[in-house]
Amino acid sequence: MAIKTDFLIIGSGIAGITFALRAAEFGDVVMVTKKEAMDSSTNKAQGGIASVFGNLDSFEHHINDTISSGDGLCSRDVVEMVIKDGPERIRELMELGVAFNIQKKETSQNGQPVFDLGREGGHSHNRIVHAHDMTGKAVEEVLVNRARKHDRITLFENHIAVDLITHSTRIKSGLVTTTHEDFCCGAYVLNRETRTIETFSADITLLASGGAGKVYLYTSNPDIATGDGIAMAYRVGATVANLEFVQFHPTCLYHPDAKNFLISEAVRGEGGILIDENGHPFMEKYDPRKDLACRDVVARAIDTELKKSGNDAAFLDISHKDSEFIKKRFPNIYQKCLSYGIDMTKEPIPVVPAAHYMCGGVATDMCGRTDIPRLYAVGETACTGLHGANRLASNSLLEALVYSHRAAKQAIDDFQKTDKQSLPGVPDWDEVGSTDSDELIMVAHNWDEIRRLMWNYVGIVRSDKRLERAQRRIEIINKEIKDYYWNFKVSPDLIELRNIAVVAELIIKCAMHRKESRGLHYNIQYPGHDTHWEKDTLLRRPFIS
Repeated sequence: MAIKTDFLIIGSGIAGITFALRAAEFGDVVMVTKKEAMDSSTNKAQGGIASVFGNLDSFEHHINDTISSGDGLCSRDVVEMVIKDGPERIRELMELGVAFNIQKKETSQNGQPVFDLGREGGHSHNRIVHAHDMTGKAVEEVLVNRARKHDRITLFENHIAVDLITHSTRIKSGLVTTTHEDFCCGAYVLNRETRTIETFSADITLLASGGAGKVYLYTSNPDIATGDGIAMAYRVGATVANLEFVQFHPTCLYHPDAKNFLISEAVRGEGGILIDENGHPFMEKYDPRKDLACRDVVARAIDTELKKSGNDAAFLDISHKDSEFIKKRFPNIYQKCLSYGIDMTKEPIPVVPAAHYMCGGVATDMCGRTDIPRLYAVGETACTGLHGANRLASNSLLEALVYSHRAAKQAIDDFQKTDKQSLPGVPDWDEVGSTDSDELIMVAHNWDEIRRLMWNYVGIVRSDKRLERAQRRIEIINKEIKDYYWNFKVSPDLIELRNIAVVAELIIKCAMHRKESRGLHYNIQYPGHDTHWEKDTLLRRPFIS
């Protein structure tokens, strides 16, 4: 089946749907998402959206906190733009129907509601706009419902993108022919129900497919987070940046039956204290901000404590706060912990760090454009320059809102300038020579091996020796996957395996390149900063010759 649209969006989180709603005012929009529309990282986001609304807060405070967290690698122009644009974008969400927590019976002088602002690690002021402890779900439900009802948006659920389609120009130089990827014109997509590859052609293509937490053994991310957008963009020649900066959330629930459940940073923001198995607080040994230090500091502190003690988990204790306050402020976390026999109003919660957020991604400009014309990237898939070496808590949904708004504005302009008569035809997928696989054990084994080697060798604390071991093994795995991929019919598991293998290799290459410790990248051989490395790490696939 071949489908033609004006705008093709891969992903259904806050970034993708916000873009879709704006683009649909000017053209037809097709959204493809690998599972159900609500299966996104946005839906799992607990904390909220960081933005300046408090009387004592200011844009400059938020800018300084973001740059401090980014540890020397934030783009100040980007930081200022995102933070100053944030309040308007959040008000738009409220107009769409998102019910953020507000202070009862209070309004500002201009009649606007006064938000009940939370605080998280790295923030100097209360500025987290939230909907209890399920902010992402509150936002996602509103946006998905809007998209489903829009007559110019078509949603293809249970469709997983395989590869981007580019129009390639052959350039001859003597006897050498190289391929330059001229512009993006859509994607090949696997229909999970029919197991057939469908061709989606578009004037504008947007990558909004989320992060890559599943590259690691332990992650707070949903199962969909396999780095698809990053891998697909890299394969067609787009530049990726700063993939060594993987944020590990300090506090995932540690329980044998719990999977990917995050204990929000807002728990520490409301007074939660990290303690060891003997009940002793330990964060004061690592940072003067104690439990409100940035995530990289807290994650390394917990990792160090666990390595010293040999224990499996640390503990987060907020039981000293009023029990009714805890239940009201964190209803979802309270109920989830209670379902595992943990009453957070009376006892500490066992926690461990887990891979949480990719600060690197597909490099974009301030309008979400990649260096492949007509290909855009927003959200966690992108590297915009906002986060630098370490994302400030709750800046991710903020970035997604601001960049999807700017990207849509630019993409609409590009679309209207496109000469529709000159667009090339898009070839259908060619399955000639491929057969059904009878060795699915290869997929399962390599999937498990990649995630374990990344956790053990390319995790919170790294070394040259660990990185070299990881590189040797990932090169072999990628070769095995490549050989397998071109001989057998494509399946969802094989697509995801291929993508996490590519992203794993890119993370390793970036980590090996940076000979210092900065932000989320900590190498025991280079424990300090080096001004020589105060720059982005950029990778681009060599031209095919």
